[in-house]
Amino acid sequence: MMTRFLTMTALLALSTFAAAAKPNLSGEWKLNPAKSDFGPMPAPEKMTRKIDHNDPILKSTTTQSGPSGEVKSELSYTTDGKESVNKTPRGEVKGTAKWEGETLVIDSKREVQGMEITQHEMWTLSADGKTLTVVNKLGTPQGDFEIKTVLEKQ
Repeated sequence: MMTRFLTMTALLALSTFAAAAKPNLSGEWKLNPAKSDFGPMPAPEKMTRKIDHNDPILKSTTTQSGPSGEVKSELSYTTDGKESVNKTPRGEVKGTAKWEGETLVIDSKREVQGMEITQHEMWTLSADGKTLTVVNKLGTPQGDFEIKTVLEKQ
């Protein structure tokens, strides 16, 4: 009986520690184009992301520039799975963010020219905290594709 109690106590302590061990994504991040893969999309010439993360609040500001000029997007989520609505230069985006282990998963959708675009993003931080990898699976009426963005902490 005592062994069972100790085992249950140890498991509870481990699960509490694991739940608390979410990575903090805060920082200034810069695109590493050599390690990124934009699939069929043109890669930006330059991209930075500022993240302010105080779990469950996550705010990110991404600035990217390319042949079409500079685009800045500000997004806010809570990592508890509640829906957030963000207004971006490309329209309104509805999404949810939640932790799956140490990976932050953001599912969102938007309407562009009457078509629905879905995104399933998986954000993972390297063990040393210096590299943030975002794998983004997009669903479009023309087909699905994946973008991998590798950002390095500045």
